[in-house]
Parts: sequence; C-alpha cells; structure tokens
Amino acid sequence: MVNTANATRAEIGVIGGSGFYSFLDRVTEVQVDTPYGAPSDSLFLGEVAGRRVAFLPRHGRGHHLPPHRINYRANLWALRSVGVRQVLGPCAVGGLRAEYGPGTLLVPDQLVDRTKSRAQTYFDGVPLPDGDVPNVVHVSLADPYCPVGRGAALKAARGREWEPVDGGTLVVVEGPRFSTRAESLWHAAQGWSVVGMTGHPEAALARELELCYTSLTLVTDLDAGAETGEGVSHDEVLRVFAANVDRLRGVLFDAVAGLPADGERECLCAGALGGMEPGIRLP
Repeated sequence: MVNTANATRAEIGVIGGSGFYSFLDRVTEVQVDTPYGAPSDSLFLGEVAGRRVAFLPRHGRGHHLPPHRINYRANLWALRSVGVRQVLGPCAVGGLRAEYGPGTLLVPDQLVDRTKSRAQTYFDGVPLPDGDVPNVVHVSLADPYCPVGRGAALKAARGREWEPVDGGTLVVVEGPRFSTRAESLWHAAQGWSVVGMTGHPEAALARELELCYTSLTLVTDLDAGAETGEGVSHDEVLRVFAANVDRLRGVLFDAVAGLPADGERECLCAGALGGMEPGIRLP
C-alpha cells in the first residue's frame, strides 16, 4: 500500500470508463485508502499536456461495479488526497430528445437526482475511523458544475470539430436497469436533456470537497421513450461508446490543458464551504 503523503501528486482528476488511463505512455499506479473504504480502483497517474493527471476507472478496470455500488465518496476523497482540485467526469447517457442522437456530446449545466440508495454527503454525522465527526454542513448546488471547467470542455470539443451541446439537464437514475418507456417520456416531458446512472452523487460530493467538477456526457442511444422498437441495450451503449472513445479522449486531453493552473482557481467551487467548519480534516 502506497502512503499517499509521499505518493506522486496530481492536480487534475478524470473519472471515466475503463480504458482512458491506458492511453498514457507512462503511468504510475497508486493505491489509496480512504476513511470511506476503497475507491473503485487504483489511481493511474500520468502527464497530459504538461499537467499531472490522475485517472480513476469509475466502474473498476474490469467494469465490475454497477452504478449503484460505486463508492463515490471514496473515489472523490482519493482524488483529493493526491492533490486533485479539478475533476472531469465523462459518462455515457441516453438522449431524451430526438436531436440528441448517438454520438452527441452534451456538456450539462444542470442536474436532477432520481437515485434512491446512494451515500451522497460527507456530512452525515457518522464518526470517521480517526474519531473526527462531520458537522452538519449545507453546501449550495444551485449550479452543480464548474463554469470554468465547462468552458474548457466546450472549447476543447469545438477545437476537435465536434460541436457540443452547450448546457442541458442530466437526470441521474439508480440503475442498473434502463428506464421504462413511461419514465423516459416523463423525463423528456420535464424538459430534461439526457439520462445517465453515474453523474450523481459525483457532482455533489465534489462540491463538498471544494473540487471543481465538470461533466461531459456522450449520448450512446435514444432513451426508451424517445424511440420505437425494443429500446436501448447494454451492447448498443458499449458499441457507440467504443466508436467515440478516441474522439472523447482527445477532447478530455485538450480540456485538461485548458483548465486553470493549480492555485489559480477563482470559481465558487474553490470556496464552496464558505468558511463553515466541516468537522473533518479534508485531505
């Protein structure tokens, strides 16, 4: 086990599907313990455009963790413990509008939580192994994504001639099943844009740790209520994601290069606690 106090550091984190870390030439694998248990996998640390980046496979390197069993608290805590302060979170989603077909890249600016059983806060009053007890702290999530990170992601996509959808609402469902047609039609009727299973509680937990968090959603299918036929399948999702993974990787790498330098963040994310005493020592 690596002592994270002496481990290689990183300033930017990418939480993504299996395989992103394999595109780096030289990677240091770092195992991290957290007060919340083990993260999804080791962190894979490398360099992109002169920036130190930590990649974390959200579902584990073998894609063995379903969305509702991901230890989101451990994942974000592990990233912060190696120095990460800005996070990019790409994920596969279903489109809720006909114009958001497979291959669409949408950078959301809003989030709706429809999950049911996930630990979604560090401030739950439960003592940590070191004896610290979290205080009751309420952070603002009115705008769940970092505006600076969103700008970097949009610019990176356009630089790759992949015109993104600027803004929209990501609704997150529990999974691992896909939506019924009635649920999908309801989501669309609310004016929401895309539906996924992993975007929450990542954004909320990142805000509690004063991390900048940006979601990049890749539409792999039209959700059940937005199409006819049998509805979405797991194989279809994997096929479309695989067809676009190199393109998405390029956008992510360019977005990393476009993020502000460590210590130069001026967004609200960096001061989300507003001087409130969390009761726990952040890594």
